Amino acid sequence: MTFKSLPITVREVKATEAVLERLYACAKLGLKGDALAYQAGLLPVEFRRLCQMDPIAEYAVGKGYADAEASMARVVQEAALSGDTKMAEFYLRHRAEWTAAQKVEVTGSQAISITLALEQAQTRVLNRDDVIDVEPVQRLDVSRALQQALTTANANDQVPAR
Repeated sequence: MTFKSLPITVREVKATEAVLERLYACAKLGLKGDALAYQAGLLPVEFRRLCQMDPIAEYAVGKGYADAEASMARVVQEAALSGDTKMAEFYLRHRAEWTAAQKVEVTGSQAISITLALEQAQTRVLNRDDVIDVEPVQRLDVSRALQQALTTANANDQVPAR
């Protein structure tokens, strides 16, 4: 396979009135990045270089975005003022940062009783089949409890004896 070199010519890019008008028009359409550069007749690298070298190019793009947003805002506002409720809601939500009221109503007269909840929890625990009856103890004897647990585990062959 042979490699053929492509003839590359370095183009001089200047912020002429025609280039600025093309950048403005493309930005007003909403194009961004590489698509904006290509539609304006520039390579993306040329567009970036032009924005770095001449701030008026970046200004033309920003002005295009701002004019497009202003014209769309005008359309939405005129439609909302003429009675279009969908546009009015859209305007309020997105331009005026309005949100519809969220009403949550809780009705009921049942009071929460902590003692009743504890009694119900204790009843549920006591009704389980795998509950082991344990005598109430005043003081927890850790060594005795550990010995009892090991004895029970060894009896069930869960832990190998040491």
